[in-house]
Amino acid sequence: MEKDPQPGLSPIGQALAVLGDRWVLLILQRAFLHHVRTYAGWRDHLEISDSVLASRLKELVAQGVFMRVTHRNGRARHEYRLTARGLDIWALLVAIHSWERDWTGRTCLPLIHDTCEDEARPYLACGECREPMSARDTDTVREPPAIFATIGTPPPQRRRTVRPDDGADATGYCSDSMKILGDRWSTMVLAAAFLGTRRFGDFQARLRIAPSVLTDRLRRFVGLGVFRCAGGDYRLTEKGLAFFEVFAFLVDWAQREFAAPPGSVLTIIHRPCGAALAPVLVCTACHQPLNRREIRFARGH
Repeated sequence: MEKDPQPGLSPIGQALAVLGDRWVLLILQRAFLHHVRTYAGWRDHLEISDSVLASRLKELVAQGVFMRVTHRNGRARHEYRLTARGLDIWALLVAIHSWERDWTGRTCLPLIHDTCEDEARPYLACGECREPMSARDTDTVREPPAIFATIGTPPPQRRRTVRPDDGADATGYCSDSMKILGDRWSTMVLAAAFLGTRRFGDFQARLRIAPSVLTDRLRRFVGLGVFRCAGGDYRLTEKGLAFFEVFAFLVDWAQREFAAPPGSVLTIIHRPCGAALAPVLVCTACHQPLNRREIRFARGH
């Protein structure tokens, strides 16, 4: 049974409590890309410790992203299958892949759209008018600043396990993505920037983040080329603005899957058509919306 991870949090905060961890993202990526379903499969793919893998799978089952299925054929064997909630994360993972392809300089596996049999190279579009959209095309309407307070209440700390950089793995996520999404505070700082936060004091007040942690994350983002700092303002660069595609699908998934307590409703408006955010990925080759059943990563590259 699905349950909200922390009912007092906003939908975005609840989503980050589930997804704001590098191991969770890598587990999900392997489930989608390699159809990994077993404990041994993830352990072999990721070289992850037993304790970390067991805790992450337990959390993902508890949050309704996976369901555990037991097969009995002589001895019990367990599989972890994506639920409807889990399957709905596919667009977020594809958006991460697209950002890495365009902005990190790494070689990524081509994403093939079976409908047109061409490389998809997807772009973000409005689900209402089907026109391309970006951060510059949107306005944000939110309830009073309580949204930041509810997002900024940290969950119980997870033990983090250091592992070698993933940059050489064409099927994994590179270090830039992990430095943004694999760390919950980093993701919240980026989300606050998309919602218009610019000054150190405003980040700190709205997120209730420790000054030392905020300093580290801002320095990290400047180093990654995601923020630029001028006159005490931290503004998104083109590279940072391009991450809006990922942010859009995170917000969309969060607000469809988790209940919104008072003061936490966030609405992103596509300014040209006036519709609320309903992001879709569109194939560059045929200009048709993508469906998870119609895309695959090319092999042999």
